[in-house]
Amino acid sequence: MGDPTYQLLGIGNAIVDVLGHTDNSFLAEQGLAKGAMTLIEQPEAETLYQAMGPATEMSGGSAANTMAGFAMLGGRGAYIGKVRDDQLGRIFRHDITAAGVHFATPPAPDDAAATGMCLVFVTPDGERTMQTHLGVCGTLSPADVDGDLVAASAITYLEGYLWDPPAAREAFFKAAKTAHGAGRRVALTLSDPFVVDRHRHDLRDFAEHHVDILFANEREILSLYETDTFDDALQHVRGHCEIAALTRSEKGSVIVAGDEVHVVDAEPVAEIVDTTGAGDLYAAGFLYGLSDGRGLYEAARIGGIAAAEIISHI
Repeated sequence: MGDPTYQLLGIGNAIVDVLGHTDNSFLAEQGLAKGAMTLIEQPEAETLYQAMGPATEMSGGSAANTMAGFAMLGGRGAYIGKVRDDQLGRIFRHDITAAGVHFATPPAPDDAAATGMCLVFVTPDGERTMQTHLGVCGTLSPADVDGDLVAASAITYLEGYLWDPPAAREAFFKAAKTAHGAGRRVALTLSDPFVVDRHRHDLRDFAEHHVDILFANEREILSLYETDTFDDALQHVRGHCEIAALTRSEKGSVIVAGDEVHVVDAEPVAEIVDTTGAGDLYAAGFLYGLSDGRGLYEAARIGGIAAAEIISHI
């Protein structure tokens, strides 16, 4: 296979984020699980939107955030995700294209569900609680995966949040098969411990047989291997993926690749403003470093810098 047109292709939920600041009592009153991403239906989304107070709207979605960060670092990236040609869909298409990411997925028909939204509630400790109405992005299917685009991308990066809808799960298998058939690599982010809890055995099998580069935070990797200790989880993942990039918040990250283990300290942060997108930007920095020919330690350091930047700025 020839040189790739794109260094990284992201496949994920194309969503517009609505971010608002709140406190723990609001989360308790609304019955929201702090720090988690929960899927909700349109009526609940509308109720929460009215209750959340002043908010800021911006294009989001985990893999889309990673792709925007990757492009900002200078990487050549592309994205697959479903939006409709409605107000939020046009905002999303404009924003990701303006960030320098190739986005050619056709809009869904007018009779499809609306473009997805994610209500993000940020508490004073910087933790984010997400309530997501997937809308049309939850209908991603194998038909939406452009095989030529996958084959033209050095790494295809899959967003774990999309594992919930069965059709999107099949799209992942198609993308992985196509990528490997073209001699490319596949990366997966587990996205959320609650996603892992719901689909642990299927995700573990997919990671072992179809994934080259796995991203997980400490809670996610402990859940994946049903263990209480990080060291046990590290030993399990060592033989399942070519590379595992495991983040540990203030403890930094650990990169495992065969016999290699790299422990990378966290970048110093004077004040944590908002942890929204920290894992997404870590993946962006890591994959940029990897695509740029840096070593694993240096790639992790770039990821840590990108994550520190996002959590310390409004």
